[in-house]
Amino acid sequence: MPPGKRAGPALGRRSPAPAVIHSAPLVLPVCADPIRDGAVVTRADRVLKVGSRAEALTSHPAAREVRWPGMIVAGLVDAGSGASPAAPGVTARAGVITGLADQGGRHRIAYVEVTSANEEEWEETGRDAVITAIREVDRPFAVGIAAHTRDPQVLEDVAVLARTFGLRLLADVDRHSPAALDEAGVLGPLCHVACARPLDPGERKLLRLRDTVVALCPPEGFFAGDVLALLDEGNPLALGTGRTSGGSPLGMAGAIRRSARELGLRPRGLDRRLVEAVTLGGARALGMDRGQGRIGSLAPGARADFAVFDAHGRYPYAALLAEPPCLGMVVGGAITETADAISGTGRPPGPAAP
Repeated sequence: MPPGKRAGPALGRRSPAPAVIHSAPLVLPVCADPIRDGAVVTRADRVLKVGSRAEALTSHPAAREVRWPGMIVAGLVDAGSGASPAAPGVTARAGVITGLADQGGRHRIAYVEVTSANEEEWEETGRDAVITAIREVDRPFAVGIAAHTRDPQVLEDVAVLARTFGLRLLADVDRHSPAALDEAGVLGPLCHVACARPLDPGERKLLRLRDTVVALCPPEGFFAGDVLALLDEGNPLALGTGRTSGGSPLGMAGAIRRSARELGLRPRGLDRRLVEAVTLGGARALGMDRGQGRIGSLAPGARADFAVFDAHGRYPYAALLAEPPCLGMVVGGAITETADAISGTGRPPGPAAP
């Protein structure tokens, strides 16, 4: 360096965003065990560290701390939603859109709907409309195809189109059986299916073999035994609100738990597996459960999406399934208000305790 010159920031480079410590009496990362007096350290839209509050304060002494009451949990994922606003705590969802004019909320994963009744309609207008929507819809990384056509030939072409564009598929087992979806080339790890009916053992096995996530939409009408069969046999499971107005994936998980208890069923680890279904399971359905920027869990490199619930006690998963009020959300590192907070039933975060 020449004499008299001082080192300074390189031209064109921005200073890194400051770290923020979000702490709470309890942190539920989902991908790891609960942490008492825990913290999630974020920078911009990513998670830097998850651990104890003491460790976070020591490793990031200059960071601003946001102290939350209750429980921080990885953001909920609605694996199949309608047009209604997302429920409190939901930070991502698989929303079905009909075209460019219906792109939904900013946290929605957009699945362009295909409803062509036959090949002629699909060839004349359907395919071009879908391709246009795929190319022009906002955030192309978050676009998929909802294969809602009942025509088997159109369904097959939709599967080819999805593979061509490298897009995810959302199918519905109320329109086509898993066997028909498989014959059309729809099933696979890039697809998840919405399901509003019980599946027989053969259907569950086929979906499991194809590594296709089952999103129950909605599961209130399910017998608890059907849900437990999916879990016990190893089917990847998610929950979705379907077209139910005001529905919540967490509420559905709580309903499944209550139904199981009413039947005297208390399988080991059920509470945790149901919470995983509304977080990691939903993320897996959307293909966003791995790598940098993943959702549904809290760990270094994950997207800084989480919710805070007024939940306490020795059993964190059970406390969450009791559907406590949502006190706030952090989406992409930014704090957002919830319906509970706006109505005054929630408590916004207060100043950090010394």
